[in-house]
Amino acid sequence: MRTNLRRATIAGVGSYAPEKVIKNQFFNDYYKKDIGTFLEQQRNIKERRWMSDDQATSDLILPAAQQAMKQAGITSEDLDLIIVATDTPDYLSPSTASVVQFKLGAKNAGVFDINTACAGFVTACDVASKYIAVDDQYQNVLVVGAYAMSKWLNMDDYKIASLFADGAGAAILQPARDTQGIMATTMYADGQYHDYMGIYAGGSHQPITAKVLADKKQLLAFPKRIPPETNGIHWPQLTKTLLEKIGKTPQDIKKFFITQFNVQSIYETMDRLELPHDRAHLVMDKYGYTGSASIGMCLADAAEKHMLKKGDLIILLGSGGGMSMSAFVMEWGFDS
Repeated sequence: MRTNLRRATIAGVGSYAPEKVIKNQFFNDYYKKDIGTFLEQQRNIKERRWMSDDQATSDLILPAAQQAMKQAGITSEDLDLIIVATDTPDYLSPSTASVVQFKLGAKNAGVFDINTACAGFVTACDVASKYIAVDDQYQNVLVVGAYAMSKWLNMDDYKIASLFADGAGAAILQPARDTQGIMATTMYADGQYHDYMGIYAGGSHQPITAKVLADKKQLLAFPKRIPPETNGIHWPQLTKTLLEKIGKTPQDIKKFFITQFNVQSIYETMDRLELPHDRAHLVMDKYGYTGSASIGMCLADAAEKHMLKKGDLIILLGSGGGMSMSAFVMEWGFDS
């Protein structure tokens, strides 16, 4: 077993949100009821972006990836591996990562997709860090969380349709050289919730048929209600697990980047960790809920606003349907 494992760091980040802005007023008008007040006060959502009819998930990824590569000072030919985390792929098969490799001209990169729903970006970064740790051939890994959920929305259900949005968040992972990079990772899952939230038609369990289409079962659905306290309980526990591994306290963390689904769960997490609410960075006010893209977009937003300095400790907490969760703590690698 190797003892000289390399740690990975994030060398560049990028994000992309489609141009089409959907404000809360759209849903007030569409459903003829006041939905916007709840969205703004309870979910911190004021607007979101939806992709155009001629865009695919891979189209959202390209500008985010290009931005991340530019910040990292590399080109597409420098990429050794592309990992796309999405549950709204271009196709059921082949991988969206293969499409991205072609569109970027990343001729030297291996590719694959992963699907841990909205925990995907954090999970993919964890996977990428393991490649870098054990195999010297991986010097530049592109990780992207991408979400095109507007194409799977059931507009008959205002509680679902008004939350979800589209976007992509990207990161370039490289071997850490002058910071500690990713210091500890952890995961959690509770598969009893696999049939509580998701897109349940189109796979082997329920192929697409005329009846499925008529019943709109190919669209995003919440057949059961996940206990609302789930994230508020597990996110603090995952945080404490990470901090125990590196001998730090919650107060040592500069910023938290958490799945941007429910701002109240994020506030509850900060409360349980005895931290101010603004220790967690938020972007759902302008982007809505972008699933597997949300943490990457949140991270890129913080970097763009120069909120992170080299050496800052940050934690990423991802949570997705399944139930699957993934988290890591890292020492930020550059002044943004």
